[in-house]
Amino acid sequence: MTIRRTLKIGARGSRLSLAQADIVADLLRAACLDADVEIELFTTTGDRLLDTPLPLIGGKGVFTEEIENALWRGAIDLATHSLKDLPVQQREGLIIGAIPPRADVTDVLIARTGASLDELSGGARIGTSSLRRAAQLKNVRSDVEPVSIRGNVETRLRKLSDPAEGYDAILLARAGLERLDLLDRVTEFLPLEVMMPAPGQGALAVQSRNQPEILAILERINHSPSEMATIAERSFLAGLGGGCATPVAAYGRIDNEQLHLRGRVISVDGDRVIDVESCFACASIGDATMAGEGLAQLAIKRGAAELLEAAVG
Repeated sequence: MTIRRTLKIGARGSRLSLAQADIVADLLRAACLDADVEIELFTTTGDRLLDTPLPLIGGKGVFTEEIENALWRGAIDLATHSLKDLPVQQREGLIIGAIPPRADVTDVLIARTGASLDELSGGARIGTSSLRRAAQLKNVRSDVEPVSIRGNVETRLRKLSDPAEGYDAILLARAGLERLDLLDRVTEFLPLEVMMPAPGQGALAVQSRNQPEILAILERINHSPSEMATIAERSFLAGLGGGCATPVAAYGRIDNEQLHLRGRVISVDGDRVIDVESCFACASIGDATMAGEGLAQLAIKRGAAELLEAAVG
């Protein structure tokens, strides 16, 4: 007689978070046929405080704390997160057990009138909750106004559609829209030269306690190229001492066991941009970590520390 194991996954209650949890659940069911998978939904601090900019309520960790608490005390077995929402320092006793295959990393523009970024009129109000996006936006269009917007994807689309809300366009991650089957709303897919992604953008993180039996299951759904690329990106961010309150972007990709890593640090006003890039042989997590840290040091030598101090000051 086979005893079926039940794996409980914790996720936020938004439609996007549920879609992401479903992706992980389906991967687990395919990889571990003797397991039942259940999804338990949580409301986080970030979901409750929708009228306050993220840096003022503690940064992106406010989307993960309640779920991590449940995971830490054993109420759930796993937690799914957008990797870019996870602080680079993991809570003691918890580990990222798997990074499934990564989705597209780019950002998109959705304009109420259908205009492209170049076509938007001067003074256009563009909604984003990200300092990284706002700074890069100012770099390419100093005449438009980034304004704070909060809420899930559907809420932001609704706010954009209502002229009374005062938004001419919004910036979002392509991956989230793709997972919600909403790519038809996109006005323009922004190239990396214009809008570099957040470290970890497009990737899902499956978090667990450091338990060998759970990690052995998660190993079956881990995608090594996505894992090493995102580890390098997050190591770049950590090496700069950054978090979501600093305008830092990074993108890594693995090609023929070579890690191609790009990093960007932007002043809050968008006037200064420090771009760094490198290519490393990458065969392990340790290699990816060292690559990110090394690129961070190069950015610091080129003046990144000054920009980051100004951003948090």
